[in-house]
Amino acid sequence: MTDSPAPSTTDSADAAPARARGGRSGGGRAARQAKRSAGAIVAPYLTRMMPPVSVLDEAGLCQIEENAETILSEIGIAFQETPEALELWKQAGAHVEGELVKFPRGMCRKIVQDSAPKSFIQHGRNPARSVKIGENATVFAPNYGSPFVTDLDKGRRYATIADFQNAVKLIYSIPHLHHSGGTVCEPTDVPVNKRHLDMVYTHLKYSDKPLMGSVTAAERAADSVELCRMAFGGDLGDRTVLTSLINASSPLRWDATMLGAATVYAKANQASIISPFILAGAMSPVTVAGMAAQALAEALSGMAYCQLVNPGSPVIFGTFASSMSMATGAPTFGTPEAGLAIFVMAELARRVGVPFRSGGQFTASKSPDAQAAYESAHTLLPTVQAGVNFVLHAAGWLEGGLALSFEKLIMDGDQLGAMTVYGKGVDVSENGQAMLAFRTNEPGQHFLGNEHTLANFESAFWRSEVADNNSYEQWLEDGSKSHAQRANERWKQMLSDYTAPELDDAIDAEMLAFIDKRKSEMPDEIG
Repeated sequence: MTDSPAPSTTDSADAAPARARGGRSGGGRAARQAKRSAGAIVAPYLTRMMPPVSVLDEAGLCQIEENAETILSEIGIAFQETPEALELWKQAGAHVEGELVKFPRGMCRKIVQDSAPKSFIQHGRNPARSVKIGENATVFAPNYGSPFVTDLDKGRRYATIADFQNAVKLIYSIPHLHHSGGTVCEPTDVPVNKRHLDMVYTHLKYSDKPLMGSVTAAERAADSVELCRMAFGGDLGDRTVLTSLINASSPLRWDATMLGAATVYAKANQASIISPFILAGAMSPVTVAGMAAQALAEALSGMAYCQLVNPGSPVIFGTFASSMSMATGAPTFGTPEAGLAIFVMAELARRVGVPFRSGGQFTASKSPDAQAAYESAHTLLPTVQAGVNFVLHAAGWLEGGLALSFEKLIMDGDQLGAMTVYGKGVDVSENGQAMLAFRTNEPGQHFLGNEHTLANFESAFWRSEVADNNSYEQWLEDGSKSHAQRANERWKQMLSDYTAPELDDAIDAEMLAFIDKRKSEMPDEIG
């Protein structure tokens, strides 16, 4: 479970070369940019070289851990409408009162540390895209769960399966989004009880990056595993090919829906992100330390449950932690308290010894504007500095998560490229020290023609694919376009240039037949 693919495009988890991707050529700057990145594999994930930032000392961390154990042992966690979970806890030695479970101090932590892997490989359909989750690896995944989509052309609207397909194609084409994600938006034109089939199929058909499965019912999780079994050649073996989001019903509660999906995935050796969902002030106390103690207790209980179901099944300690306006009750994002929470929770996860999920590019803004940029940056930078391993909502999030913005998907993806450079830290190799440049350059002479500059100029600095750094006059000549307008042109060009990854016709037919069969077995439902 802890083997890792090398972070290069030629020496991956299964040592399989990436397939070349082609595309129709277009004209202009946007076309050249899209062609450079469409379907490209720059690295399957980010290997961080800079050490994580800590904001609490040992005494502070120990106090929060002690408080979490008090919550687990004295207050307890509810496991709702899941008798098999309560029976597992009884057998493990926990005290069960109805649906409330109280745990001896240290019990959940020990169960997790005894069997949960510190890191694992999630395999992509294309082995060159397999990702390591945990330790010094960071995986960027897109927006999740929005019922609406929005763009500059059509505005805000309920998402459809066509929107979902376009989003997956764009995510496939953005090189610094390492993961295809899951419910990147809700295809509301497909019945609720059937749309998971179309969503998982879309990820497997239009991308070969790793993906997430359905969690809205246990049988939908099982369908996700079965579709992946087909797509991966008929036998998953011990491969983990799905990482799926299991949210606590905070405060201090797991519901039957999430527990059912987590059980299916644990039994199949598929990964679950065990993630308390907290808006501080509503689902937890208002303080960072109080929220952290609660999130640690909830996550430990959920991860330990997965280990009781199947020891060694991969889990990710997750947390969605933000704040709310005490004046209106509206969720707020990009706040300093939320940033501090990411640092604290990442450190607590490392002390447990499991991968950590948090952060992203959050905003409450209704358009891809300055508010969206500031709030997203205030979340993304702590995410990378804290050493988060799996970053859901890394691109596309708008309006507090209610909408997926196609422009912001491009803008955020661009910033992930910057974070990839930032996370690698400072190069102090012989080339990085640049002493040869000093020895071959006279005092007062510029370095533009220096041999070292010429050897490094193409890769010396990160270059945005969306930002405009030209003169004012050139900007006017190019149409005086805003950042969002340039992103709008770019996503449309990327869709025009998109070429699907290879998929065996027989496998495609098998998946479609399975989907038709499953849909025919149930009437349409709205819940």
